[in-house]
Amino acid sequence: MLNFLKSIKKPVSEVEGILHQVVIVGGGFGGLYAAKALRPVPVEVTLVDKRNFHLFQPLLYQVATGGISPGDIASPLRAVLHRQKNTRVIAAEVVDIWPDQKKVILSDGELSYDSLIVATGVMTYYFGNDWEEDAPGLKTVEDALDIRRQIFLAFEAAERETDPEKQKAWMTFVVIGGGPTGVELAGAIGELAMNTLKDDFRHIRPSEAKILLLEGKDRILPTYPPKLSDKAVKSLEKLGVTVQTETFVTNIDGAAVTLRHGEREEQVQSKTVIWAAGVKATPMGQTLAERAGAELDRMGRVIVEPDLSVADHPEILVIGDLAHYAHQDGEPLPGVAQVAMQQGRYAADLIHARLKQKTIPPFRYKDKGNLAVIGRNAAVADIRGLHLSGFLAWLIWIFIHIQFLIEFGNKVAVMFQWAWTYLTKKRGARLITGANPFPVVKEKNN
Repeated sequence: MLNFLKSIKKPVSEVEGILHQVVIVGGGFGGLYAAKALRPVPVEVTLVDKRNFHLFQPLLYQVATGGISPGDIASPLRAVLHRQKNTRVIAAEVVDIWPDQKKVILSDGELSYDSLIVATGVMTYYFGNDWEEDAPGLKTVEDALDIRRQIFLAFEAAERETDPEKQKAWMTFVVIGGGPTGVELAGAIGELAMNTLKDDFRHIRPSEAKILLLEGKDRILPTYPPKLSDKAVKSLEKLGVTVQTETFVTNIDGAAVTLRHGEREEQVQSKTVIWAAGVKATPMGQTLAERAGAELDRMGRVIVEPDLSVADHPEILVIGDLAHYAHQDGEPLPGVAQVAMQQGRYAADLIHARLKQKTIPPFRYKDKGNLAVIGRNAAVADIRGLHLSGFLAWLIWIFIHIQFLIEFGNKVAVMFQWAWTYLTKKRGARLITGANPFPVVKEKNN
């Protein structure tokens, strides 16, 4: 494979008898939907990702709280695309792009392209602070498993702790960021403490766990209508979650979180802190800025043209969370799955149109609404001006998320697991994995 990759010396469109080559970097929502939409197009597609699977990120919080297993929301890219004869999948890391030569540089080879789609997404951002170890974010399967490990270890440690103050620190969970991810995480931890674990321990009462949801703005879910934000707060409070808005974190040290409310500072003793407050573009944005002269916004996202291309490089399309697209109403589109899916399909349509020497209108995002789940029978939905909350919104959230899972097996597995959880209030993936979590205490020689 490596020799074959290195053998490509020039854009294959210049080689007689070779189809138009499309390289897609990233197998998330944008990249995968672009690849699938190119199935009937007379091109050769190469999808490159350093992971061999597509991850359904909206349900990562369920993995982090033991609701479902990682395999239920991950689909091998080769399996998803195995019937697509014009597409191959390469598990590799992209380290550079050479637009002048139309080459994608891998850590162990290179690929030539005629059209390039970049969909590498975003990563957790701590606003310049070194808090990665003390407050993990939630962007990858490893992040979710790390958070799951910390949450369940906290209850185990509290069960053995005899010092009331230390026990309280183990039983205090801090979620930083009041967007959909933070709200869903806080609600899931609340359900875990109040329902799933309530009878599992003998010396602690999990329902007495303190769960703090912190948001710097004046309300949680700031992109939702204020009425739905209020509904979300009430639902969270029923699960034992304390919501603190206009609150900023100034320090995290592994044992405590320092908060600032206006001029007042407060320190909260907590062993489990989860970060859901900020993201930034992957380094591929900076690569495109340096190599292709792309303009970036303050988050490092590529400011794209109305057709999603990079200025002066119409053959390079940037989609999904990595793209800053503000040609619709002056504001950049939100970093949600629906945007990436629609942009992936558009990128495929644009390439097809160009092959036919035709033009298509600029990309237009069709907003199908926003959904956030809080807990059992509780969610909020903003669907084209229709504002819903409670059980109906929760049902809509369930069916939409099952629908968007990629493989049929995943749909069945998640649906069965959610039904079981709903009937029993139990979460079946409450595993503490990894190396021995408990320190080995060596006896001192006399």
